[in-house]
Amino acid sequence: MVAFSVISVSIMLIIGVVLYARFSDISREEMIRSTQKLMEQTGENLEDYLISMRQISDAAYYNVIKESDFSSQENDIQKGLNLLYEANKDNLRSIAVYNNYGSLMAAEPVASQKEDPDVTRQGWYVQAMDEMENMHFSTPHIQNLFNDGTFRYYWVISLSRVVELTDGGDSKLGVLLVDMDYSSISRMMKQINTANTGQYYYLCDSDGEIIYHQQQIQISDGILSENSKTAASYKDGVYDETFEGEKRKVLVNTISYTGWKLVGVIPYSSFTHGMINIRYFIFLLMLLMGMMLVIINRVIAVRISRPILLLNDSVREYEAGKKPEIYIGGSQEIRHLGYSIQRSYERIESLMKKIVWEQNERRRSELDALQSQINPHFLYNALDSITWMIEAERNDDAAYMITELAKFFRISLSKGRTIISVKDELQHAKSYMNIQKIRCKNTFSVEFEIDPEVETYCSVKLILQPILENAINYGVSSMDDDDCGEIRIIARQEEGNIFLEVKDNGIGIPEDEVDLLLTDNTRVHKHGSGVGLVNVNNRIQIVFGKEYGIHIESELDEGTLVSIRMPAILYTEENRKLLEKGYYSLNRKKIIDEKRRENKNEQQ
Repeated sequence: MVAFSVISVSIMLIIGVVLYARFSDISREEMIRSTQKLMEQTGENLEDYLISMRQISDAAYYNVIKESDFSSQENDIQKGLNLLYEANKDNLRSIAVYNNYGSLMAAEPVASQKEDPDVTRQGWYVQAMDEMENMHFSTPHIQNLFNDGTFRYYWVISLSRVVELTDGGDSKLGVLLVDMDYSSISRMMKQINTANTGQYYYLCDSDGEIIYHQQQIQISDGILSENSKTAASYKDGVYDETFEGEKRKVLVNTISYTGWKLVGVIPYSSFTHGMINIRYFIFLLMLLMGMMLVIINRVIAVRISRPILLLNDSVREYEAGKKPEIYIGGSQEIRHLGYSIQRSYERIESLMKKIVWEQNERRRSELDALQSQINPHFLYNALDSITWMIEAERNDDAAYMITELAKFFRISLSKGRTIISVKDELQHAKSYMNIQKIRCKNTFSVEFEIDPEVETYCSVKLILQPILENAINYGVSSMDDDDCGEIRIIARQEEGNIFLEVKDNGIGIPEDEVDLLLTDNTRVHKHGSGVGLVNVNNRIQIVFGKEYGIHIESELDEGTLVSIRMPAILYTEENRKLLEKGYYSLNRKKIIDEKRRENKNEQQ
């Protein structure tokens, strides 16, 4: 699920970035297109307004001034100008006619001219005289030609042109001045400067002089600046520029007949501001997709991982010792894996059974080998001794020896069993030693120190006899006649283990030979049955494990101690069968610990 989620989030981020970039480009293009349309519409309105002003100028010239003589038709001229003014007074401040000396010939509305305005030095008059064939529009300025009884000052844009005047029959040049109300243009520009995103529009002439700007006062005072000179040099279109460290788009639209430039400015920050809603939309879209993907990923992950987890759980239960059915389900690969694991476990179980069977057979073979290694000479000498006793009419001794010999072979055979109780093993040792004492004419003494509780535990059969035989043959039999050999058999319990020990005071074993007794099975035996301690040690370890077996301590002229260590397992028919089947050797640690706890509980 983590992998799917990481991949999904990565894909979503990529999609989100691509969508945002695409929407940003579309939004930018749409904003530019809408700005162009607005500028075109505003430009058309301005053109209509300026055309109407030109039409007023043409009507005043061709219909009023050109057809009249100022010396004789002054009233008609004044009346005609008055009609034009009244018809367009919403957009006009004044109409005035000046001769080539700058003297006022007629004006409407009727007003007194200020003293010595010297119009010949004013820009509109100079432009008209310099370029007689054209009409000229000035930049916004305060009208300063006529006295107004209200003492108000108006911002106007002057339309000036050279006209031909007739005065007393003489033709002279003059200048027709039409002062347009600046508020009309200002109102048009304010209507499009309503955006609060940093986008704005301004109007300038062909020389870059500002006609309208929403911060015109600050610009004229030098507080702010505008890149109008550069914008005036642009042709109509869209341009990228950087002004005062700010990147922005500049759109230029030329107003016909005037050379004025309507300029739209879109800072790049406006594009970002316009993308806030798109950001929210993409964020919500990504959030919704993320939630859906989490659910989808969870479903997919569960469909993939659930069969694996179930398979893993069944394998863990199998490893814990249970026998569950290995889970087989999910996709084809998981089913194939389940079948493979099941076949592997079946194969392992089959091999384990085979190993247990082989171990049982091996133990039986070793027991048979051990029993076959019992020296027939021992049986021959025992029977010969019985015969001698009968001939000497020592019937009681002969009967005793026959009884001990019967006990000896009864335990040796034990119905083919390899596990017997410690009590039977000790009885076997007692019978063997009783027979040997009679045969050896009591040349050594035997002492048994038995903890009665030990007799209730399990033991491997015939493990004491080879040790006792070695103690007699290699220990006490080689002693001088003056020394009396002593053999002690000790059975005790300690920390969940039982110890069967054979201790003699014989001649001892050299230190370099002690280690060989449990590792070298090819040594040639001088006496006895020849059953080596290696055989006994291996049989104990086969049944109980490598941590159990024989330990030997010996010192020359002091004697030898041979100790057998086995786990304390109560002798029951169930435990005997488990031991003989090898179950304990395969699961010895776990089961022996359980049996020890059971033994303690039973003893308590």
